[in-house]
Amino acid sequence: MRLARDRAQVIGVVLDSSRCTMVSAGLDGTIHEAGRVEFPTPDTYEALLARISEVATHLISRPGVKTLGLGISTPGLINSRTGRAMLSPNLHLTDGHSPAEDLSQRLGLACVMYQETQALCLGERMYSAPEPLDDFVMLEISTGLGVGVVMDGRLMEGHSGLAGELGHVTVALDGPVCGCGNRGCLETLATDSALTRGISEQVGQVVSLEDVKRLIREGNPIAERELQKVCEYLAIAIAAAINLWNPSTLLVHGRLFDVRADLFETVCKLTQRRTLAPSLADCRILRARWSKQQGAVAGAIHHLIDAHGPILDES
Repeated sequence: MRLARDRAQVIGVVLDSSRCTMVSAGLDGTIHEAGRVEFPTPDTYEALLARISEVATHLISRPGVKTLGLGISTPGLINSRTGRAMLSPNLHLTDGHSPAEDLSQRLGLACVMYQETQALCLGERMYSAPEPLDDFVMLEISTGLGVGVVMDGRLMEGHSGLAGELGHVTVALDGPVCGCGNRGCLETLATDSALTRGISEQVGQVVSLEDVKRLIREGNPIAERELQKVCEYLAIAIAAAINLWNPSTLLVHGRLFDVRADLFETVCKLTQRRTLAPSLADCRILRARWSKQQGAVAGAIHHLIDAHGPILDES
């Protein structure tokens, strides 16, 4: 593994609505911190490809290191059979496109794309070694809300890889308009973007998550009220995931819990009131340990292992 770490690498790309991040890592998953690059998400698909290609070319040029693949973590609906981004409510510029295929042609490199929650699942499996989880549900909350499910060590993707879109279940008939075109989707009410939007509308100016932290510290009643509402809806989302999939472990990934020190415990208590007691008694709820960057890296390594692993001769 020392040779794999020093002489070979993969590239991880995290696409998001406002910023993108790229990293390189050895085949043991160790991220090269010096190679981390962040940039604002471009306005067009072509500009996005050009910027990723530019950074990737720089990372590939590391002397004495062979680049074996590139993994992409992206929000939205990804058809795993065609490799095409079908619909991304929070990153529409990728709609109808195949970033992995297009980047592969530009870079001459094996590229693979995973929906961001599925990438997080792969990251949790890989980075939790030597005792990886074989049975868990990952709930990702940020701009959107998605679910990844791993059962018996296998990622459950659905017929076309579109499974896990719990965030687009309607929970408020007259709720806010969602990026998918519907109203009252769970992701419009149970995410950090829902929190910042709700506070911004009431205070009359745009606030960030860092602003929310300050307002909560100051005891701002508007911020406290909106935070409580988001926590209630998030508890509904967690309870739904536990009731639907009956996992032994449910992991929650998101920056929302950084707003206040006791917030995760608060949400867990609210979840207890929403979940079927037998299912909850058999499930532990934890904060996810790994990042989307590690998820993208894990996706690239997972693809390499699947594509180039040994073939058993059963003759």
